Amino acid sequence: MSSAGAAQAQALQHVRVLDLSRVLAGPWAAQTLGDLGAEVIKIERPKTGDDTRAWGPPYVTDAEGEPTGESAYYMCTNRNKQSVTVDFTQPQGQALVRALALQCDVLIENYKTGGLAQYGLDYASLSALNPRLVYCSVTGFGQDGPYAHRAGYDFLIQGMGGLMSITGQADGAPGGGPMKVGVALTDILTGLYASTAILAALQARSHTGRGQHIDLALLDVGVACLANQGMNYLYGQQVPQRMGNAHPNTVPYQDFATQDGHMILAIGNDGQFARFCAAIDHPEWAQDERFGCNAARLQHRVELVQRIRAITATRTTRDWIALLERHAVPCGPINTVADVFNDPQVQARGLQFTMPHPEAGEVPLVASPIRLSDTPVRYSQPPPQLGQHTDEVLARLLHLTPEQLQTHRDNGVVG
Repeated sequence: MSSAGAAQAQALQHVRVLDLSRVLAGPWAAQTLGDLGAEVIKIERPKTGDDTRAWGPPYVTDAEGEPTGESAYYMCTNRNKQSVTVDFTQPQGQALVRALALQCDVLIENYKTGGLAQYGLDYASLSALNPRLVYCSVTGFGQDGPYAHRAGYDFLIQGMGGLMSITGQADGAPGGGPMKVGVALTDILTGLYASTAILAALQARSHTGRGQHIDLALLDVGVACLANQGMNYLYGQQVPQRMGNAHPNTVPYQDFATQDGHMILAIGNDGQFARFCAAIDHPEWAQDERFGCNAARLQHRVELVQRIRAITATRTTRDWIALLERHAVPCGPINTVADVFNDPQVQARGLQFTMPHPEAGEVPLVASPIRLSDTPVRYSQPPPQLGQHTDEVLARLLHLTPEQLQTHRDNGVVG
């Protein structure tokens, strides 16, 4: 984000992406590529655009405090893109998108399986025209299997993929029952897997000269990201249960009430546990056969957690964190989102920044976490207004004249 970084090359500055996706998973992948320097052309429906433009309030507001056409949700996943409005349900619109695909390295779409074939915009049709095209399809359930034609949404996949069965308080506990994660995490993880797959396909193309079709399914990602919980089941044949904030494989690794709130202990090995015991003036716990090693602590979880709770309730969160950090014990507060953006480490890392908006002046955005020393992330364009770049992109890449653009506009082909 520095002026020095702005003069540097970017990793994907030679890549052009056609983004036909909407909402979150596909747009997240495209934004990641755009942050890394790719030119991203976002195709949107005339008049309405990406569904999330209307997913407010809150909305971006102009100088008079009036809402613009961009919600905060839309702003989170559409920077470094150019908005081009094309109605590809019309033959002329299909022709424009096909012509753009000929000029692009990557296409991202998240329509239902087979949904773009009726417009001649599916992988088979476009790869015949541009064999070097890397075509990424993001769906709920993939391109095959009995659920392939179902619509898939993050909340649905969090349930079907097992995540909700292990998230939330245990049955019988206050507030017990399955719980979704507070953000559309499966969508975001799918977007990250998609960007990784696209980069792999581009690397393969540098050797083979061919693009390929990427089939990414939210359900596949949800199952893959069960991680240790999935493997615990496959190896132990015990179905993981909801444990609140406790960890199935290490103790103590959860939240604990303090005198004025809560804190997190994230003790990952026996050495950290011994330092914790010394810090709370119970060094004998580290020598106790019930608690000295993690396997024993797992067996005696309930008793150990009860002992720790009795102690953590005697001091404030701030006092505990100050003490435990001096003993190199992993711990921390449970921040609100407001606390997060006021955190000195978050501020030092520049995770909030601003960009100029045509109507709203400077608007806040959340930075990419990717840090590259030689080809850094760059923020060249704020999330675009609907159709902001239609004329410029179609004139530059397809050589359309003002008269041709106006004819398309009159016919409702472009917005």
